[in-house]
Amino acid sequence: MLRHALVALLLPCAVRGFGAVRPTRAAASHVARCLASSISACGIIAVFESTMTADDLRLRALQLQRMIRHRGPDGSGVHITESAVPGRRHVVAHERLAINGGVGGNQPLFSHDGVAALSINGEIYNHKELRAQLADKREFATGSDCEVVVHGFREWGLDVASKLDGDFAFVIVDEKTGELYAARDQIGVNCLYFGYGHDGSLWFASEMKAIVGQCERVMVFPPGHYYSSKTRQLHRYYKPDWQDAANAKQPLDLAAVREAFKKAVSKRLMAEVPYGVLLSGGLDSSIVASLVAKSYGAEPSKLKTFSVGLEGAPDLVAAQRVADFLGTDHYSFTFTVQEGIDAVSDVIYHLETYDVTTIRAGTPLFLLARKIKGLGIKMVLSGEGSDEAMAGYLYFHKAPNAQALHEECVRKLDKLHLYDCLRANKATMAWGLEVRVPFLDTEFLDVVMRTDPEYKLIKGKGASTQFLEKWMMRKAFDEDQTGEKFLPHDVLYRQKEQFSDGVGYSWIDGLKAHCERVITDEEFASASQRFPLNTPLTKEAYYGRSLFAGHFPQWSAAATVPGGPSIACSSSAAIEWDASWKGMADPSGRAIGSHDSSYQAAKTGKPAETAAAAA
Repeated sequence: MLRHALVALLLPCAVRGFGAVRPTRAAASHVARCLASSISACGIIAVFESTMTADDLRLRALQLQRMIRHRGPDGSGVHITESAVPGRRHVVAHERLAINGGVGGNQPLFSHDGVAALSINGEIYNHKELRAQLADKREFATGSDCEVVVHGFREWGLDVASKLDGDFAFVIVDEKTGELYAARDQIGVNCLYFGYGHDGSLWFASEMKAIVGQCERVMVFPPGHYYSSKTRQLHRYYKPDWQDAANAKQPLDLAAVREAFKKAVSKRLMAEVPYGVLLSGGLDSSIVASLVAKSYGAEPSKLKTFSVGLEGAPDLVAAQRVADFLGTDHYSFTFTVQEGIDAVSDVIYHLETYDVTTIRAGTPLFLLARKIKGLGIKMVLSGEGSDEAMAGYLYFHKAPNAQALHEECVRKLDKLHLYDCLRANKATMAWGLEVRVPFLDTEFLDVVMRTDPEYKLIKGKGASTQFLEKWMMRKAFDEDQTGEKFLPHDVLYRQKEQFSDGVGYSWIDGLKAHCERVITDEEFASASQRFPLNTPLTKEAYYGRSLFAGHFPQWSAAATVPGGPSIACSSSAAIEWDASWKGMADPSGRAIGSHDSSYQAAKTGKPAETAAAAA
């Protein structure tokens, strides 16, 4: 249900391209340069060393591209090249969502001599700086921020991924050297899977569904890694020093936190299509919206912000308050519990997970993304990553000491590509909508993760500082620090609300009730026999797992999803912080007593006294 009067956006009609034009060895045409700008969010497929004939391999690639075309409805490209190994060949294919520039510029992108082909899903924010570093000063064939990757590979070789500042997943096949090179961004904002084919070939895709039926085994390509056919191994290129708590000793510098985040948001405004901000009314999305709105100067109403929830949900109320304060053009969408339940199967298909929290939070986002794309928006900014980097989840109230807190933050960031990054990327790309996440900017992470974790500990009510989770971020944007008001005080200091809770508590309660009704006790009793890997512990988990198995029956597909106990989104290690958490199987923030609307509060009328409650 749309509560805001919708304003039609008059956008030029998109024209589908039917393939990338391989350049001659001479300079590319002026027309190509004008048409092609940034080739951004999309879907990629690549196969290395296949024994299929060229015609069969092309046809197979085209068939598989249809499975991820939702990621890139603006154009397609396929490129076949022969392997140095007799009887084998490679293909790189691409489905394009154009964020910057016009309808031209389909991928693959090529090296100057036309023999190295790149298929990439990503944005390279430092592309201008990298282009200036290239020894080869020949003009690029396109205006794409991604083209620098293929030329950089020619000059820097295996080091190219480590030089990139951006969100990316890509594959390069070099016909001249016979080499394949694949890489994924540092945190795993963009998705990538790989697997081994029945003929020994190597397959890559943005989504598992495109290759799981072609591979003996499919796996998640780890973030911060590259793969080279020269070594036939994965290599980790991203090794931040803050992963060791011994290097997290910097004193608190609120100005540095604030300026690093401003820069992270600013660089992500690289787009030439209508964009907006996902606004839940919580701290993270509200700060993002505030900074983007300020970039519009005296015309913040040109910025569109979006929220979703059940009728009367906490997020809808809070988001409208923030939007009114900022002066944005705000759209509030509502859904019913039944509409959410009806969407769960599609959500699991697109997100390729059976993780309970990811499904709970992914469903409202999936519904919202469809509405946003219907308004002509192609890109949104969002607030993922803040809770992991700055100890924002409510269970962090129980961290026994600063080192334990920091180590948990590291664990959460290391696994984020399996949870929130996956949800944000796939729930939006299901409708051809790109999401950008400034809290996961590596320069910003360096600032907040090198800061002494003592400043992330929650001291509780009545303390003069650190009385609330993510106090560091809140204080950095407080008017008493900046002389400028970024947000209303009550929003800046609003308690953490997990997205799946903030859209309306009845959403989770209704979903759980539905699962209790449709999953019989007899079915649930057989959970360990039917699902020996990551056996579901609740009927809600069993329901999601059953739907997943219907979409992806392969064992290796199930193995791409993480398992293990969690409380309010914690890692399994953090459950040891509180004996009362052992045996609990609910990832909702309301499972923590410090939540003002916790399950315990619903029973007793007040939050648990043993946890440090939020102000």
